[in-house]
Amino acid sequence: MTSTLIRGRPRHATSRIAVRVAHAVLGGAAGVVWLVLPGMTTGAQDPVPVARAGPVAGAAVAERDETSPADLVLPLVALGAVGVLAGYGYVRRTRRARSRTTPGVVSVRPPAPTVGDFERQARTALVVADDSVRTSREELGFAEALFGAEAVEPFVRALRAAQTELAAAFAIHRRYERGVPEDEQARRQALVGVVGRCAEAGRRLDAEAPAFDGLRALERGVDEALEVAEGRFRELAGRTGGVAATLDELGGRFTASAVEPVTGYVEQAKDRLVFATGHLNACRQAADRDDQERAARHLRSAEGAIDQAGVLVTGVERLAAEVREAAGLVPAALTGAEAEIAAARRAEATEVPAGELRARIVRADGVLAAVREQLTGGPYDPLGALRHIARAVEPLGVGRAGVVTAGALLVARSAVGAAEDFIGTHRGAVSAEPRTLLAEAARLLSGGAPAHAQADRLARDSRELAERDVRTHGTPYPDQTPTGLTGAVLGGILLTAEPDAGPPASFGGPETRGRRTLPGP
Repeated sequence: MTSTLIRGRPRHATSRIAVRVAHAVLGGAAGVVWLVLPGMTTGAQDPVPVARAGPVAGAAVAERDETSPADLVLPLVALGAVGVLAGYGYVRRTRRARSRTTPGVVSVRPPAPTVGDFERQARTALVVADDSVRTSREELGFAEALFGAEAVEPFVRALRAAQTELAAAFAIHRRYERGVPEDEQARRQALVGVVGRCAEAGRRLDAEAPAFDGLRALERGVDEALEVAEGRFRELAGRTGGVAATLDELGGRFTASAVEPVTGYVEQAKDRLVFATGHLNACRQAADRDDQERAARHLRSAEGAIDQAGVLVTGVERLAAEVREAAGLVPAALTGAEAEIAAARRAEATEVPAGELRARIVRADGVLAAVREQLTGGPYDPLGALRHIARAVEPLGVGRAGVVTAGALLVARSAVGAAEDFIGTHRGAVSAEPRTLLAEAARLLSGGAPAHAQADRLARDSRELAERDVRTHGTPYPDQTPTGLTGAVLGGILLTAEPDAGPPASFGGPETRGRRTLPGP
């Protein structure tokens, strides 16, 4: 049977060995011929002159029969040279085989991927799947505005199924980051599960992309879709001025930290609307030339910018409503927190040691005193005050009053919404870790009071990590004119429907979301 080593050896390596062997044999044969050549040339048949018998003649014959040592020098030198060359070749091949970086035998199996490879693949899959879901939801909103909820119901179901798969993938990834499971093989399987869930989410969207294109039919004409986009554009342009006035009003009543989550959002919304204006104009010009493919591409770029502007404007409006609601809840939350502290003082049976409980009560009293001072000392942050109150009474472990729980839920919803808006409008530079924390925070919103506090913490961490990613990556895509690629950056913010600087992304998964390419000039 042929050994694995021989079967694995390349054919050209075998041919080179045969050539070397042939050279050694030929060299040895030449040396042997040279060695025996003098004997072959001194035979009895050689013509020799007849001489008289005598001592002189006998001495001459004896001298002729003996081989001179000088005649052996050259053959021996040739044999020595052949031996030296053969030894040198052998040593050289041995050293090459020991020091080579590529194996001499072709392995049947490729090298097994490492845990780091699995982790990188899982993070990439999460980002791509999350971007696909966000883009699909974005374009689905424009289609629903034009065709109605009933017409887009199949695509809504596909989007929900993709969101379910993505949520499961984020949950698995979150547990993995927390060290669950502990077994190495099980951890590898968890990462494989993350990739598989993301692939299934993308498959659900990819499967519906052709039918969605058939519904919108942008390549056959963009007139009606363009009117919808322009209508949303005009609406947002009017709302942008209103939210700017709202922010000014909030800034006069409350501290800067109260409006910090939406700082700069009005300017960013205006930048996106400027970007959308260029693409809307380019779309109409392409439609007038009957270049429907180019028109569809510019329309999708405009829709992406309009949607992001809507997220920013809505975020400012939502925060303003949350701040006002929180301002009304703070006095009642203080009263409820005082009731919880009193209940903690009266508690006879508790899992917290008596000394530790007294220390927690003292800390809670200090926090409530600081909040009362803020209320009477001028502008303050209502959401921040509610957060301090909820966190102060959380360690007491005696049950919360309803108003404190309501305040904690409001704070958590605000934090999750702020993180969602930031990641959605800056997703071109946001990695998988902030998205995973955001998904976990959104899941915890449906839980009880302790879960609300945890959701608030995770959402704030998610926003902080996302901001760090944006600062780290800066503006990775060059400025583009409105008629160019979609990777434009205005005001330091990526203005594109998608993180790539290629075709504008559309409804669909990883295989179909970039299907609208720009035709040649």
